[in-house]
Amino acid sequence: MDKRSLDFFQKILETPSPSGYEQPVQEVVRSYVADFADEVKTDSHGNVIAVKNPAAPLRVMLAGHCDQIGLIVQHIDDNGFLYVQPIGGWDPQQLIGQRLTVWSADGPVPGVIARKPIHLLTDEERKQVPKLKDLWLDIGAKDKEEAEGAVRVGDPVTLQLGYQQLRNGLANSPAMDDKTGLWIVIEALRRASQQPLNCALYAVSTVQEEIGLRGARTSAYGIDPHVGIAVDVTHATDCPTIEKKTEGDIRLGQGPVIYRGPNNNPVLVRRLVELADQHEIPYQLAAIGRASPTDANSLQVTRSGVATSLVSVPNRYMHSAVETISLEDIDHGAELLAQFAIGLAGDEDFTP
Repeated sequence: MDKRSLDFFQKILETPSPSGYEQPVQEVVRSYVADFADEVKTDSHGNVIAVKNPAAPLRVMLAGHCDQIGLIVQHIDDNGFLYVQPIGGWDPQQLIGQRLTVWSADGPVPGVIARKPIHLLTDEERKQVPKLKDLWLDIGAKDKEEAEGAVRVGDPVTLQLGYQQLRNGLANSPAMDDKTGLWIVIEALRRASQQPLNCALYAVSTVQEEIGLRGARTSAYGIDPHVGIAVDVTHATDCPTIEKKTEGDIRLGQGPVIYRGPNNNPVLVRRLVELADQHEIPYQLAAIGRASPTDANSLQVTRSGVATSLVSVPNRYMHSAVETISLEDIDHGAELLAQFAIGLAGDEDFTP
């Protein structure tokens, strides 16, 4: 991973993109891909679609969703405290004591979210799991009028954004789900664009995955790809309390995860595994016996069907403020997809 691509990774992590409010990060993506894509467009849904060699008959789509889970302002009470509803799947306990940002029309508004201090909780309250409706966002306003002058109902909210490197090539940040996948598909396009291609290679920054796989569905319909590879995160199981017998043995730093199962075209999966072996790219295998809850689900059933695969990045502490990944894993994921595109002759048959 060179400095420019690492800078791009940090930039997208530090740019807000809750589902339905992805425009700021999509502007970053458009600016970055303009240097190496033949065409870049944003469709009416908000997906950013970059393509290299668009005239080639064989169309390959790489999809990484740019949206992150967030919150949305629901109510402002008389004292100026904000109440929110979720955008995407939250464990409310992950929110207690966090610094948050409300993204208003006039710019970011900092805030904190909390509950009563432990000293004031009754014995019964200490045993209860808090509900989101019982938590409030404090922006420091003295009353409702001041709060309404700073934010409005419907404004999106995210965790305070920020990137931090850890030991052994690990890094943590909110929104590793799925800006790791977004980075991989864009970086794969950049690397593949340096070689002659026999396919039309599309890298798509999809929107609204967290609220129903929506952007992959609309962008794939427009592209009509023959091959679709979704890149998302998956649960790393190399930390306490996660059962490997039910979730698989997935470790940070051991390479991207190639999934096998009914949502994954067996010919495509076999080719990815063979390429990883050929180019000595580390990878891990995982199984999923149902339609994946990722963009791969929408890709597979687009139009008359797409040869689909899911490649995932191991991620500790998913849907939290400290999602943790390995930088080596995303680098290897980008190289695998770039080599896949470069190696296509243009007349492949992925019929199972």
